[in-house]
Amino acid sequence: QWATIRLQTGAKKPQPQMPRTPTANGIIERDETTMEKEIALLHRADFEFSHIFYFCRKGFEAIVEDEVTQRFSSEELLSWNLLTRTNVNFHYISLRLTVVWVIGVIVRYCFLLPLRFTLAAIGITSMIVGTTAVGQLPNSSVKNYLSEVVHLTCSRILVRALSGTIHYHNKENRPRKGGICVANHTSPIDAIILTNDGCYAMVGQVHGGLMGIIQRATVKACPHVWFERSEMKDRHLVTKRLREHVADKSKLPILIFPEGTCINNTSVMMFKKGSFEIGGTIYPVAIKYDPQFGDAFWNSSKYNIVSYLLRIMTSWAIVCNVWYLPPMVRKEDEDAVQFANRVRSAIARQGGLTELPWDGGLKRAKVKDTFKEEQQKNYSKMLVRNGSIG
Repeated sequence: QWATIRLQTGAKKPQPQMPRTPTANGIIERDETTMEKEIALLHRADFEFSHIFYFCRKGFEAIVEDEVTQRFSSEELLSWNLLTRTNVNFHYISLRLTVVWVIGVIVRYCFLLPLRFTLAAIGITSMIVGTTAVGQLPNSSVKNYLSEVVHLTCSRILVRALSGTIHYHNKENRPRKGGICVANHTSPIDAIILTNDGCYAMVGQVHGGLMGIIQRATVKACPHVWFERSEMKDRHLVTKRLREHVADKSKLPILIFPEGTCINNTSVMMFKKGSFEIGGTIYPVAIKYDPQFGDAFWNSSKYNIVSYLLRIMTSWAIVCNVWYLPPMVRKEDEDAVQFANRVRSAIARQGGLTELPWDGGLKRAKVKDTFKEEQQKNYSKMLVRNGSIG
């Protein structure tokens, strides 16, 4: 609070006068006029060479600050949280504040980090040993009960290793067996955050290393659905295996993150339709982290998993809110894409997140040629409609 006041006080000091122009929330001012309206205005008169400036401006806007790439960088804070990770505008303020920051570094790295690392090691070891032991038992209600106890206990130890403070809302809407739980995706720890309050069957790709050891151990005790890389590319095979899981009402609800990648805790991007073609009841969940205590977003293109875990384990804490939304069922008059969009809208509204139609896969892949061709066709139709060609 004191640091924030100092920042605000400094901002109120007289600054060199600059030309005053309207500003938006981003680094550039955007014109919200749609392309259709703009072209209609341009073509009221004969064509002039200056008409192309509209498309030049839109191109510069997309390059400087597009809606997609800014969702894959850490959320910028309005004030400093003594971490200097999510406020690039912070510089030296005062000697006293620098001393407080140094003390914070000593506390986080010399006291909190060793304790958290110890708890994490205990949680992971307990998960591997516990699920391996339970997996040796024959299939029965006792095995299912013990499996849930092991998963819940180990997940809660891992949450303590992150100094997690989680607030769960509307617990009467928690996912039930035979259903599908879908949530927005900010971090790999999303699964631990949810498992801290209930057990789920995870869906994901088979990994190697330590993650692979955990996957092989947990699948013996719980009906998780792990896929080989070649199987993940076969959408029909994936859908078939998930359908078989949902059909068994005695199995745990499936946990899926339909975005397919981590978004920076400010938005919800396109949900892949595969999760909504399976059938059954969808249980939406909205997760919103509080960045004042630590940045939970994983920028996988910038940090590997080890660096990421080090960053969150040296934060002050991981604080978040989890909302369980009422279950949703696909209507007869809507397809899987429409259903996915309806669920995404509900999650975005509850979590106070911006809803974007873009595919999170653009984080690593280029825009598909089919999307480009679709935009070109729309543009040519607008030109014809406004009498520019003919």
